[in-house]
Amino acid sequence: MRIDVVSIFPEYLSPLRLSLLGRAQEDGILELEVHDLRDFTFDRHRTVDDTPYGGGAGMVMKPEPWSLALDAVLAAQSAKRDPELHAELPTLIVPSPAGELFTQSLAHELAGEPTLAFACGRYEGIDERVLDWASERFRVRPVSLGDYVLNGGEVAVMAMVEAVGRLIPGVVGNPESLVEESHSDGLLEYPVYTKPSSWRGLDVPEVLLSGNHGRIAKWRREQQLRRTAARRPELLDGADAAQFSGGEREILRELGYGVDDGGRLARV
Repeated sequence: MRIDVVSIFPEYLSPLRLSLLGRAQEDGILELEVHDLRDFTFDRHRTVDDTPYGGGAGMVMKPEPWSLALDAVLAAQSAKRDPELHAELPTLIVPSPAGELFTQSLAHELAGEPTLAFACGRYEGIDERVLDWASERFRVRPVSLGDYVLNGGEVAVMAMVEAVGRLIPGVVGNPESLVEESHSDGLLEYPVYTKPSSWRGLDVPEVLLSGNHGRIAKWRREQQLRRTAARRPELLDGADAAQFSGGEREILRELGYGVDDGGRLARV
């Protein structure tokens, strides 16, 4: 996969050169290029922003540097896209508190793309015409990490690139770890423990020391249900009850979930 990021603070993205993603780049699994938006300006001050039409606080990012930067990204990514295999337009992610929520499901979807582009906005955002113009060249997807506002898109992009990049085959050494983590099956991950078995008066649950893999799997599944109900109950709302065993539905009933006429979980 090739990932291109456009930002006025390219050094902000330097942590993406570390750890597993850094090794993936060294091994040729992932190609990551960060572009400085100011390189696509022509005035002495390398200006990328101006006052908003209609008044208001803050500044708005100018359209022309963005169009030039995204054209350069598109040209660089063309070699990675086979028109016969990738008929759809390449994807451009624009971090925005007004975008769709970033989820593990979306991360899996994006991990299947041959290329991704990210546009890091700053100030009050990017001139809306940039998104309109880009929609003829990219599949533009405004995406939000959550219901809060950051100073710019760089932090969000780092989170999304890491979430997507680790799903690329070969990036994570043990692929099984991707299956057993939070959100991989719609539930939060079960608690984990390591040696020593007793620490400061706190013991590892006995079942994990039993060597009985069936009991351990059942315990872990129960812990997933209990943790999800306690911390993120909305993840269970409306879930298909058929995916849970009879024993699991008993636990869910204990946790306050019933099954509606459509076979979906509902809090009672």
